[in-house]
Amino acid sequence: MLRKAWKIVLAVVLALLVVVLGYVAYVFIDYHCIGDQELTVERNAAATVEAGKEYSILSYNIGFGAYEDDYSFFMDGGTESRAWSEERLPANIERIGAFLQQQDADLYLLQEVDRDSTRSYHVDEVAMLTAQLPGLGYIWAQNYDSPYLFYPLDQPHGKSVSGLLTLSSFGITEARRVELPIETGVMKLVDLDRCYSVQRLPVSDGRELVLYNFHLSAYTSDGTIAEEQLEMLFAGMLSEYEAGNWVIAGGDFNKDLLGNSDEIFGVSGPEYTWAQPIPAELVPEGLTIVAPYDGEDPVASCRNADRPYGPDNYLVTVDGFIISANVSVSASRVVDTGFRWSDHNPVCLDFVLLP
Repeated sequence: MLRKAWKIVLAVVLALLVVVLGYVAYVFIDYHCIGDQELTVERNAAATVEAGKEYSILSYNIGFGAYEDDYSFFMDGGTESRAWSEERLPANIERIGAFLQQQDADLYLLQEVDRDSTRSYHVDEVAMLTAQLPGLGYIWAQNYDSPYLFYPLDQPHGKSVSGLLTLSSFGITEARRVELPIETGVMKLVDLDRCYSVQRLPVSDGRELVLYNFHLSAYTSDGTIAEEQLEMLFAGMLSEYEAGNWVIAGGDFNKDLLGNSDEIFGVSGPEYTWAQPIPAELVPEGLTIVAPYDGEDPVASCRNADRPYGPDNYLVTVDGFIISANVSVSASRVVDTGFRWSDHNPVCLDFVLLP
């Protein structure tokens, strides 16, 4: 009888081992990098950018519509792996769309916009947001297409199809997805895939405004990958500037753009080390990082999502812009939404292309 029981236990253990090994094999076999791609401009606008005129651009990581102010995320030390519910997610996306309408920007750069993800109940967030901004042309660049993550076991994060959404009130002649470097080995399964999108907007004098939308890596083992990604982004931007074009990039750096956010916003600790400052020597001459900041009324662009939003949240500014020397900044700011719809606040830039 005892021998039979041991056989049953052994069979169960072997079956579990086969399942686990099969899943690990699936994850590694299914993993792939998307690579560079030509992108399609949908509903392209007809207006042309003019040098010497002031325009506005807004960048916003919408957190796949899940990060309401009462939300925490398991990869940040919180509890949730998906949006709260299939009812709350689209309602939150509608609120984000309504907010964007109110901002009336000329250009929008959005990150973490899902199309067919388990975590966002397979809601096409691109379709929802672009329907709320009907007068703008748009481009969606897929940032990653992950295998099914079977963790946490009680509510698996699942498969993610997420990307960068760029909306423009001006015509776009060309758009591309450019693959960024990521970590190798097992860490690539956490960091997924990364890219930036680059859009070319004709200017009335015959040159171009080259616009970049990006979301750099957060879950890395040593932080150097994000710097390699920045170096690649800088190199592409610098070549466009040296060719005589105007260049603007906006997005989520996942770096402390202020350099001392813990001192400014008053929460620090050894567990909050994921957002490191960008070394000054990394930024080439001809390009400038614009970190939105009001010294009299500082507002952070991001909260750590290890808990719902409250006074003990770690706050940091990781969202901002990169401009070439022939772009003049009239103003930059963080829009204080109280983190009602995302773990990020939007950042805005008013700019002029210098003739």
